[in-house]
Amino acid sequence: MALPIDPAALESGDIGEKRATLEMDHEAAVEHVRSVFTEAGFGVPVEFSPSELLNEKVDADRDPYYVLGACNPEMADRALDATDDRIGALFPCNVVIWETAPGVQTVYHVSIMRAARLLGMAPDDDVMADIVADTGELVEEAFSNL
Repeated sequence: MALPIDPAALESGDIGEKRATLEMDHEAAVEHVRSVFTEAGFGVPVEFSPSELLNEKVDADRDPYYVLGACNPEMADRALDATDDRIGALFPCNVVIWETAPGVQTVYHVSIMRAARLLGMAPDDDVMADIVADTGELVEEAFSNL
């Protein structure tokens, strides 16, 4: 199956990719990221550890990996309206923390608002552009405080 877009042609900014490195243990990093995103206006209604699940279920022997499902209710409401509710299939906005070495964590995020536009789930109009810009500012604030 041919993809409708060339992933190799996408740049980091096209998907709102953000990455940071934290020098602390994994549990402290998860707590720190949760706190920083909460201070930036996000709630965290969903969180889980894929590494714990996979290590238990399929003996994967994965290093610590954690997902914080962050959500800003105002942005979510606006995005649902702008996309005829379809963007909900991508909710919540995930922030991932994984251990790259003992005491070194990577924090990673991509914009579901930008991804939804690329996938055709959201319109390429001024309303959605404002939502992308507003959510981008919140994420930028959070990452600047990591």
